[in-house]
Amino acid sequence: MARLAKDRVPLTVCPLSNLKLCVFPDLAQHNLGALLDAGLAATVNSDDPAYFGGYMNDNLTQVFAATGLTVRHAYQVARHSFEASFVDAARKRDLVDQLDVFFAHFEEA
Repeated sequence: MARLAKDRVPLTVCPLSNLKLCVFPDLAQHNLGALLDAGLAATVNSDDPAYFGGYMNDNLTQVFAATGLTVRHAYQVARHSFEASFVDAARKRDLVDQLDVFFAHFEEA
């Protein structure tokens, strides 16, 4: 885990797939929060939505609802997805800047 965090290796986490494959007995026990808290570059994705029961938004909303992940975790997942994308560095910076502006509103509340 230390190497994954140090090298910023993106992890494509598919919570509904993990549930269907019995990696976790229920979604409330998913380790996405622990991965993020450990500094890993975890993202949330979907894995064969027709079979595993959900597209990306379903994976996001269900794992967040089940585990009580925070706004900070949502920021991390979004930021990691931009960092792991195949767009050029300038576009990544622009996307992260927009994300920072959006999430700044949550800090004010």
